[in-house]
Amino acid sequence: MTTTRLIASTLLGCAALSWAPLSLAAPDTVAAVAKAPYSAADVARWKQAAQRVTIMRDKWGIPHIFGKSDADAAFGMLYAQAEDDFNRVEVNYINALGRMAEVEGEKAIWSDLRMKMYVSPADLKARYAQSPEWLKKLMVGFADGLNFYLYSHPEVKPKLLTHFEPWMALAFSEGSIGGDIESIDLKKLEQFYGKAPQVALASNDKGFDPEPTGSNGFAIAPRLAAGGHALLWINPHTSFYFRPEIHVVSDEGLDAYGAVTWGQFFVYQGFNQHNGWMHTSGGGDVIDEYLETVAEKDGKYFYQYDGKLRPMKAVAVTLPYKTASGGMASKTVTAYFTHHGPVVREEGGKWVTTRMMFEPMKALEQSFSRTKTRDYKGFLQVMQLRTNSSNNTVYADGDGNIAYFHGNFIPKRDAKFDWSRPVDGSTSATEWQGLLPVKDTIHLFNPASGYVMNTNNWPFSAAGDSSPREQDYPAYLWSLPENARGVHAARLLKDVKSLTLDSLVTTAYDSYLTAFEPLVPALLQDYDALPASDPRKAALADQVQALRGWNLRWAVDSVPTSLAVYWGQDMVKQASKAARAEHMPVVDYVQTRLNSDERLDALARASEKLKADFGSWQTPWGEINRFQRLSGDIDLRYDDSKPSIPVPFTSATWGSLASFGMSAKQDTKRIYGDRGNSFVAAVEFGPRIRAKSILAGGESGDPKSPHFNDQAEMYSRGQFKDVLFYKEDIEKNLERKYHPGA
Repeated sequence: MTTTRLIASTLLGCAALSWAPLSLAAPDTVAAVAKAPYSAADVARWKQAAQRVTIMRDKWGIPHIFGKSDADAAFGMLYAQAEDDFNRVEVNYINALGRMAEVEGEKAIWSDLRMKMYVSPADLKARYAQSPEWLKKLMVGFADGLNFYLYSHPEVKPKLLTHFEPWMALAFSEGSIGGDIESIDLKKLEQFYGKAPQVALASNDKGFDPEPTGSNGFAIAPRLAAGGHALLWINPHTSFYFRPEIHVVSDEGLDAYGAVTWGQFFVYQGFNQHNGWMHTSGGGDVIDEYLETVAEKDGKYFYQYDGKLRPMKAVAVTLPYKTASGGMASKTVTAYFTHHGPVVREEGGKWVTTRMMFEPMKALEQSFSRTKTRDYKGFLQVMQLRTNSSNNTVYADGDGNIAYFHGNFIPKRDAKFDWSRPVDGSTSATEWQGLLPVKDTIHLFNPASGYVMNTNNWPFSAAGDSSPREQDYPAYLWSLPENARGVHAARLLKDVKSLTLDSLVTTAYDSYLTAFEPLVPALLQDYDALPASDPRKAALADQVQALRGWNLRWAVDSVPTSLAVYWGQDMVKQASKAARAEHMPVVDYVQTRLNSDERLDALARASEKLKADFGSWQTPWGEINRFQRLSGDIDLRYDDSKPSIPVPFTSATWGSLASFGMSAKQDTKRIYGDRGNSFVAAVEFGPRIRAKSILAGGESGDPKSPHFNDQAEMYSRGQFKDVLFYKEDIEKNLERKYHPGA
């Protein structure tokens, strides 16, 4: 074992995270999960629970779980998820427990350290013991469902976790694709604690900018709907296959349908008989960085606070990892903490700590409880728990109400400080002053516009003329600017009327690419101003003519879409560094800061790239932009020689509401989407729920399953299937009905 006890001495870059002071229990070394053989009592309990659960798989392989109690439903949910993709369930918990290096090797120890600075089994076990009985029962059902799956499928060989315990559910309690903790920069963390050399992050070798993360959510009031009922658009933009589709019902009033993050027992984005909820990321500022002034005395470290020195907590964190030979080794790092949170980097001679929400029990309580609410009053009551830290919420219900909550967990602060940057940690003036009540956050209820929406943009266009006003709120209540999708959605929704489920889908798949609105006219003006003697005049004549006649809409047979996207990506690549230096969205920078030569030269390079990769710049978009699913691996690889399906919609970067982008390192010529529209649904409330949905690929992660890729063609066309919400409809479209373990 090597032991590292380090203090960084170099001035390092940036990170962002935060934390709740009540959780400053020292993280301990993560103990190995118990691997005791299954006891006869355990097996008997599991078998009894299985008899109280029925799983009905419909013709798409979607599991509809029916349990006697909520805990039985949780048992069935986790069993069904494990059937569909145990690998993803297990990996989510390996990561949540800070144990990835035990599977992936030494390269993962810094992500493990990041997790262990906040999560320890001892702390989670204590929180489990303090949980209300109803929540404990759900956590027991969660663990029992997974353990019964492993017991009844001995052929399945876990990577690491051979036994699940109820407290583990608290390690992964909220459901977002990237939790708050992932805001901590791993390179900077490694540089601080590991004295790693400063290195540039590897860039995508094809020059494509990182795909935007996020989602779209719309709620439509009854007066704008043809059927006179509220409508909800659920459109998370995640990595594909991050959430499966599921329906869970109990005799205790649970009846929720939607997307569940692998390994969790609550529907994260979805609906029940009475209401629906869609989460979009990017609410208020919930993560703060503090600049700590540190002094050393007799080998111990102190930090200044209100004119006095406080001792810094030093905690030895052991990081086991798998060696190249397959054995195990470990590294021990001494991590440092102030009352604000862990030290994660150094800046300007000061140590930077991060503060974030860490309330796993309350977060899990809120995540599950919202799925059983019956009306707006009940939903609002659940929102008062204020533990949804990374999301906004778009809401609609059967009573005809629509609502929007911009964030939920938002600490109250002194507005004179710039909370978007690190603040002085040596003064109590920068302390959080409790949490803002929901009524004091940015929210809307039944606005006069008749709609609410969010596209990971600011809240000031959420409801047309009924939107909140920026001047009415401190800056820390919102964190992201307007974006091209927000402009697009606002234009579409301000004039909608008589919407049906089908026309809501059509609206949300509108093909216009808003981001090119200022770019194409500027390029045309640049070209027209070129003298005839400029060689670009002749070289770009055909390309400019194609863009001059383009309607700024994507389509599989569109050559201008191909040209515009490659041109835009080239400009983004050139502008990224400067945009980051100005803390400006790179597309905004491209739209407003590039000059004539930069735009024209980018078009020339894009043309050459298309020619080199596809033989001609006149290549239709559908020949380039493809859906392909070759395996059930989490880190997918793509192959131009293997079958794939053309997809018309583009990356969200360009304002496409239907998002399809590539985040994996591109070693192919074609673009293979792996992030964007994943699970998507349109819901109509009323006396009887009507809904339509689509998944990227299919429900199962097993390539041998008929439901591995059975929705791919429909997905690529934006064609939705009918949701089977009622038992009689499920029975008519039934593929299999069974108890877990059968």
